[in-house]
Amino acid sequence: MKKIFYIIVIFFLSNCSFNEIVQHHGVHNLEKKQTKLKVNFSNKNDVINLIGPPSTKSSFDNDIYIYIEKKTSGSKLVKLGQKKLLTNNVLVLEIDSKGMLMSKKFYNKDDMMKIKFDDEITQQEYSKQSFVYNFLYSLRQRINDPLGKKRIKD
Repeated sequence: MKKIFYIIVIFFLSNCSFNEIVQHHGVHNLEKKQTKLKVNFSNKNDVINLIGPPSTKSSFDNDIYIYIEKKTSGSKLVKLGQKKLLTNNVLVLEIDSKGMLMSKKFYNKDDMMKIKFDDEITQQEYSKQSFVYNFLYSLRQRINDPLGKKRIKD
């Protein structure tokens, strides 16, 4: 019986990793790469060649490129697999219509803890006269009666 117990213990210990396992998502070394970008000097091609395609891209008046880097670790046997956040970096680049870098904002893990969010909650109101209510009501009627036979009750 003791031999089976020792075999099971050795099996579990051999499968456990005592080294720190780092999981990396996004752009590697974002903090070092962003220092090479110069406002009003670098262009869109420089950004893509240096960092690569953006994680998120939006365009309003100007193009906004968002790059994300996240490193987590979770191999401590005592913590039972809980992940620890090592780095959480976000780079926001604004590029004008000519392709030049207008602004650069870099946020790390400590900066994100300082961002204040509004606690107010937007209320949604749907009255019987609203467009959304009328649209959903007519859609429900068509699903319940696709041929329109129930509507005709003269």
